[in-house]
Amino acid sequence: MSKRIAILGGGPSGLAVLRAFESARRKGAEIPEIVCYEKQSDCGGMWNYNWRTGLDEFGEPVHASMYRYLWSNGPKECLEFADYSFEEHFGRPIPSFPPRAVLHDYIKGRIEKSNVRGYIKLNHAVRHVTYDAGTEKFLVTVKDLKADVLETSAFDYVVCATGHFSTPNVPYFEGVEAFPGRVLHAHDFRSADEFAGKNVLLIGASYSSEDIGIQCMKYGAKSVTFSYRTKAMGFDWPEGFSEVPLLEKVVGKIAHFKDGTRKEVDAIVLCTGYLHHYPFLDDDLRLKSRNRLYPEGLYKGIFWVPNPRFMYVGAQDQFFTFNMFDAQAWYARDVVLGRIPLPDAAAMEADIKGWVAKEEALEDASQMIDFQTEYVRELILATDYPRLDVDEVARMFKEWEHHKVENILTYRDRSHRSTLTGTLAPKHHTPWMQALDDSLEAFLATMPSQAAE
Repeated sequence: MSKRIAILGGGPSGLAVLRAFESARRKGAEIPEIVCYEKQSDCGGMWNYNWRTGLDEFGEPVHASMYRYLWSNGPKECLEFADYSFEEHFGRPIPSFPPRAVLHDYIKGRIEKSNVRGYIKLNHAVRHVTYDAGTEKFLVTVKDLKADVLETSAFDYVVCATGHFSTPNVPYFEGVEAFPGRVLHAHDFRSADEFAGKNVLLIGASYSSEDIGIQCMKYGAKSVTFSYRTKAMGFDWPEGFSEVPLLEKVVGKIAHFKDGTRKEVDAIVLCTGYLHHYPFLDDDLRLKSRNRLYPEGLYKGIFWVPNPRFMYVGAQDQFFTFNMFDAQAWYARDVVLGRIPLPDAAAMEADIKGWVAKEEALEDASQMIDFQTEYVRELILATDYPRLDVDEVARMFKEWEHHKVENILTYRDRSHRSTLTGTLAPKHHTPWMQALDDSLEAFLATMPSQAAE
């Protein structure tokens, strides 16, 4: 009887696993029976935009944290699938920093090219996953949201690819319950123009805070204040932006910060991160981790050591994204197909400890990029995944970091070169701070025919 594998989630991580197995099948391999469960009505995971917040039309927690006007905050050349270039998808070179709709279109284009859509059950929410030691099977219970019925199926392997940027981490600040303005987590942020003319306070000093703050100013906020816990982002912020230590309390509309300063604010956006949250998993399968580059408990960042037939893809903090998920997916596939043997539990634990020790010694973003580059390289070299120039990707990440330091408002106007095609991206027809229409049609309109100088 054929083995069966369940993939939980139809976003970039889950789709990477589907693509890995389909690639092997096309080369003549006998692959397991595959079922991919996706609770949304379309593939793409976080790259789906949903105007809803809180609960969706079925009463499910809204997965998406995407917002209107979101553009890639890293060069698209750093996330390009090694077997499917942006040029192949769009038929021409496109600028380096596309909006969400363009990236979603690219993700879906690869789904069509690889013909994996038939493996996916949309509108199916995973309710429970348990392991039966007697039968050595995983029992996966899902709800067909449209039919409103539960079904349970047995599988030999499970890949958890549900992501970890969906369940908000929401700290409490004294007085926030009486604040007369808007308070929300970044997960529920949808439209920057809601805050036009307002003084906006963002709690947090990472990518979501940085991007949402800039978006708010782009669409007319009166001022943007970033409140940090450990250290300021430290960019050369133009007029209208400021950075202050952590919020201590709110009295009316007055925010009080730990350095004794005060600021009147109209809205508070909590950019305070996300939780690894897997309420559908039995406790003996559930990863419990903060957002880190190498979660403890996962051999090669993938295999759950207590039961390596349960796998996670995309569970770590990320510089590399789409192509790292591919690297993980190809490696996981080859373990399932018997091409790569797993060592015993003690060896797996020792390998994890080595990677974790390296991570804990990292001092800055450049070292973090090198760390993840080394990780992705190791996975790719073990499989037949198309060779990716990870060192060039790392170089671009570091160049991108320098561009942000040079001018945080213009780094998206820069051009980068594809590691696949060698093409230097053209400049976008409109400087990013002036590009108010984030649609695919507007982005691709009047595209320059020549690459940037």
